[in-house]
Amino acid sequence: MSIRTVLVCGAGLMGHGIAQVCAVTGHDVFLFEPDRSRSEAGLARIAGNLDRAVQKGRMTAEDRTAALSRIRIADALGAAVAQSDLAVEAVFEDEAVKRSLFAELDQRAPEHTILASNTSSISITRLAASVRPPRRSQFVGMHFFSPVPVMPLIELVRGAETSDRTEADIRELAAALGKQVIVSKDRPGFIVNRILMPLLVEAMLAYEEGLGTLEDIDAGVRLGLNHPMGPLELADFIGLDVCLHVMEVLYEGFHESRFAPPPILRQLVDAGYLGQKSGRGFYTYPRPQKG
Repeated sequence: MSIRTVLVCGAGLMGHGIAQVCAVTGHDVFLFEPDRSRSEAGLARIAGNLDRAVQKGRMTAEDRTAALSRIRIADALGAAVAQSDLAVEAVFEDEAVKRSLFAELDQRAPEHTILASNTSSISITRLAASVRPPRRSQFVGMHFFSPVPVMPLIELVRGAETSDRTEADIRELAAALGKQVIVSKDRPGFIVNRILMPLLVEAMLAYEEGLGTLEDIDAGVRLGLNHPMGPLELADFIGLDVCLHVMEVLYEGFHESRFAPPPILRQLVDAGYLGQKSGRGFYTYPRPQKG
């Protein structure tokens, strides 16, 4: 099946990015939030991103206008999914919220529609249990990475009943979006976060124990391991609440200390210091410009 129309549920950091890359590559997009003002804010962010792309010579003004014309704000979830070949969920990492959304999508979507979750850690098989059995072969994990227009990876996660046809359809779409696919079994944290989170845990413990300053720990990883961003900077960028949630999922799944959230992370989240999005995490934002 060729995917032509995509419904993106959630217009935040991930959702608006997914909508943008789909529209830029010629797909029709519905953008849905229960609160229309949030959809409008997501669309405004997309317009700003495309404006900057035009200014930098990465796309023409005509292509910008065409991409924006392909995005429609959906006021009614049912009407939008009824016209969609794929519905991508990109809401907060709350399993109950996701399951409720998928149950509603399943009731309203045509038989051919694929349902995909952008979850970074929650079991795809458990999420698929929220839809009727005939739909479960068309349920898949489609984990994008932030910022979506820049990061070239999609982590495709197969649930217990995900079909080969569904995987092939998502691979075809990913190629059209200019993304590379890796396939993960449905295990806690999938591939990327299972590898990443122990690194973040160790960096946080090293800082907590006074092994080095924030700056030195991050510089050690950037310069010594050739990473584009240090682990504590990265945690702030991801969102400390998101990191905490993923670590909890991993620890619950494996019961191994390498995944246990460090006390300092819980303290920061309890204080409302969630990273860049709240203006403070391990660092305070905006950070001073490096000389």
